[in-house]
Amino acid sequence: MTSVDTHRPTDTLLASQTDTDLATAPGGQAPLPRHVAIVMDGNRRWARLHGLSEGEGHSAGVDAIRPIVEHCADLGIEALSIYAFSRENWLRDEGEVATLFALLEAAIRRETPDLVRQGVRVRILGRLEELPEQTRVSVADALSATAAGHRMTLNVAFNYSGRSEIVDAVRRAVADGLRPEEVDEEAIRARLYTADGPDLDLLIRTGGEQRISNFLIWQAAYAELYFSDVLWPDFEPATLDAALAEFARRTRRFGR
Repeated sequence: MTSVDTHRPTDTLLASQTDTDLATAPGGQAPLPRHVAIVMDGNRRWARLHGLSEGEGHSAGVDAIRPIVEHCADLGIEALSIYAFSRENWLRDEGEVATLFALLEAAIRRETPDLVRQGVRVRILGRLEELPEQTRVSVADALSATAAGHRMTLNVAFNYSGRSEIVDAVRRAVADGLRPEEVDEEAIRARLYTADGPDLDLLIRTGGEQRISNFLIWQAAYAELYFSDVLWPDFEPATLDAALAEFARRTRRFGR
């Protein structure tokens, strides 16, 4: 597989907003996406390569999140969405699921004070009602503590599924009493988990796989796609910068 770090722009990968809607890099250089999403893939393969347990791989993956969050906030990116736990992940080994929950819950508690200091607001995307009570408490604490953050929004997709998100949006439309002729794209968009944020501009997947795995499938309709062979625990700010540089080089036609 060819590494996307040397990938060249293609006309078939489109973005979701006009150039005038994009953020601008410090110094007025290349345009930045307002909203970046990352499928953080490769923890288990990274662990095998280093002779470590899967739990240690997931721990390294959690540790890799903080520098990316800080880098995005420093650059002026408005929203960062990360895929932490999908609804399909419940099918994994029970011990691995328990490890993932413990790591993510501990990370939420550990990182919340620093997120508050940085002015990062945390949002959770997903069906929280299906999570264990202790996890819901940790999530609620983080949401409350960071609610006043204004530099960047960090969307953590937790017990998330893109198809479930669309189903939930339709259910809200029905519950709101919309008639069939009133259910249009705007009605659905306004009821998505991400309704109050900017459209998705750049979707990154690490680990060499080239699919979006049910992540933000409505929002990704016109997002640029960037696939990296780098396993998530090795994904650094410099790796993100390569993706942002590629984003800036893309020809953007929006279906025209």
